[in-house]
Amino acid sequence: MIVKQGLKFIALEFLLLPLALLSPYLLIILLPIIALTILFFRDPDRGIEDGVVSPADGKIDYVNDRRLEIFMSIFDCHVNRSPVDGIVRKIVYSKGSKLPAFMRHTNSERNEIYIETDHGTFKVVQIAGFLARRIICFVKEGERVRKGEKIGMIVMGSRVVIEIPEGFKFVKRVGDRVKAGETIAVKA
Repeated sequence: MIVKQGLKFIALEFLLLPLALLSPYLLIILLPIIALTILFFRDPDRGIEDGVVSPADGKIDYVNDRRLEIFMSIFDCHVNRSPVDGIVRKIVYSKGSKLPAFMRHTNSERNEIYIETDHGTFKVVQIAGFLARRIICFVKEGERVRKGEKIGMIVMGSRVVIEIPEGFKFVKRVGDRVKAGETIAVKA
């Protein structure tokens, strides 16, 4: 399945295909671009596990007691999911620079989604990287979300952060690869 936001990019690339057939060089360039675009905008079905689940696919490159950060390369699925059942209480979008996503920094463009639950507030932060040109948020303030529900995506390489309230502990470590919907934290 492909995320609907990617269909226009894929359609445009396919419209260029007849032009590329005029030159083998253009074809050699366009076919990998089409393949990467389809790969990037894929939206695979996911099984949703118990506990607090990962909001994104990627490699964990930072963890402390309350915060876990996931670097998403251009080869990871970029659809972000809610880590818990709850109500979206606040969404805060901030413009900023577009530094490489593999670097941990605080002044990049970001979208913070605060999800209130009976156990406290969880925060998911979508951070745009150097290649990312747009953060897309699928949810609105006041909306109820289910664990594993799609809450947004970041176009191209990026980073997703999750902050958890007291009473939970992360079960994943730096260097672990995760998939959206996979357990990353449990009740302490």
